[in-house]
Amino acid sequence: MTPAPLLGTAFHTVGAASAALCYSPQRFLHKWAWQTYWLVQAAFCWLILPWVFAWFCIPDLAAVIAAAPTDAMIQSYLYGALYGVGGIAFGVSIRHIGFSLTYAIAIGVSCVGGTFIGPILAGNLSALLHQSGFSFVLSGVFIGAIAMLFTGLAGFRKEKELGAGDYTIKTFNARLGIPICLLAGVLSAVYNLAITAGAPIAALATEHGAGDFAFTGNYLFSNPGAFTTTLLYAGWLSFKNRTTAQFFATEDRRGLLRNYLLAALTGLLWYLQFFFYGLGHDRMGKLGFSSWAIHMIILILLSCAFGVAIGEWKKCRVSTKRLITFAVTLLVVAVGFITYGNKIATPAPAETPAATSGH
Repeated sequence: MTPAPLLGTAFHTVGAASAALCYSPQRFLHKWAWQTYWLVQAAFCWLILPWVFAWFCIPDLAAVIAAAPTDAMIQSYLYGALYGVGGIAFGVSIRHIGFSLTYAIAIGVSCVGGTFIGPILAGNLSALLHQSGFSFVLSGVFIGAIAMLFTGLAGFRKEKELGAGDYTIKTFNARLGIPICLLAGVLSAVYNLAITAGAPIAALATEHGAGDFAFTGNYLFSNPGAFTTTLLYAGWLSFKNRTTAQFFATEDRRGLLRNYLLAALTGLLWYLQFFFYGLGHDRMGKLGFSSWAIHMIILILLSCAFGVAIGEWKKCRVSTKRLITFAVTLLVVAVGFITYGNKIATPAPAETPAATSGH
């Protein structure tokens, strides 16, 4: 595929927007416990939709699966399962340090770790150091990570000023929450390895004519791996809290179909994040490993922007508004650096004889 970093960034932006909006349907649920909703949306995102999209995008999917290397399927699945553990740790850390700090720290760690762990394990990081444009990408990644910490601090201050944060509950415990949050960030970064492990499957999809959508083969085993750990955790919570009956009926026998539709919408929005990630990644060129960073940074950027747009920051102190404005500015700068670095690394298209002769 011809590298097109600007188009790749645009696709990453669409995917990040989908991820930033995916939990919006949750506010309209009717008498469903968190674990009920979480398990249903995970079934759509991690188990059903990867195969539905692959079936539409990959000609002769059965032949691709039959020829897929066993080690690629197993590794992709196991990395996906670890990513699922990271998602659980993310949810637990929110209970102890609040949503804003958890989001900023975990995504920040995932941004840096998920970007460089692949090249380090592949042993080609030293070669990338000499690649033109790498210094811009490196700067953009770390500027983005720092900006995420500022967004977390601003969000924490917002929660405190508005009196609506998890820090107000008795379970707030930074000593416990921050280590769990760091674990969530590290394990979330593993998902990038799950995608890499599935590359041979995507290559087979290309051979069978999948074209630009061959990347959907990457998610066939990584996403079910994530669903496995989600099923174990959310299923355990359902039995523990005796909410399994909610899958069949709500307390007042109303709104069950709407709940399933809302959960399905959440799962679709969450999966579309990965769909557009694949479209963007394949167009980033020689420094395509930076896709993970630019995706994470844009996700935080759009989450903040949506919050500002709906007035979440309106009643905050001026200093807090300035802090979030500074953080968003840094995020924009980070996206610009990474995109520019990829553009530098992309070779210019060769001129045709007609163009060089002036005809």
